[in-house]
Amino acid sequence: MGRIFELDAQLLFDTIVIAINVFILFTVCSYLFFEPVRAMLDKRRDKIKSDIEDALQNKEDAKALKEEYELKLNEVGKEAEEILGAARKKALKREEEIIAEAKAEAEKIRERARKELELEKKQAIDDMKLEMIELAKLMAGSVIAKSVDVQVQDKLIEDALKEMGDGTWQN
Repeated sequence: MGRIFELDAQLLFDTIVIAINVFILFTVCSYLFFEPVRAMLDKRRDKIKSDIEDALQNKEDAKALKEEYELKLNEVGKEAEEILGAARKKALKREEEIIAEAKAEAEKIRERARKELELEKKQAIDDMKLEMIELAKLMAGSVIAKSVDVQVQDKLIEDALKEMGDGTWQN
């Protein structure tokens, strides 16, 4: 017994049994603890990888949407300009129509006023002729009553009518 480290059959047997027990314990622990932990870590790694891919995809989608919205905004701006341009043209056209209508209406009013003036002028001339006839009748009546018989009276009326002219009565 003087040796500290003695290799005998019992030590070798114990060493082999301990090695087998450690292997069995490692296998059981691996099955019970390491596999679930490894599976959880794999799931976590896959989830993180999936989240990163989703984030990248969302970033690309957002970029595409941003470009699409910018294009639509530009189109809307152009469309708004076209609408405003069309409205301006329509307003200018309507303005020209209103001015033309106003000029035509003013011309109609002037024409109507001119016709009314001519009618009033003709009416005034006709009134004056009637007054002249009345005056001539009164004068002829007084002259005739004093000294003229019917034949002389007819001759005086014919002379007065000739003096006034046939054109005067035709107006």
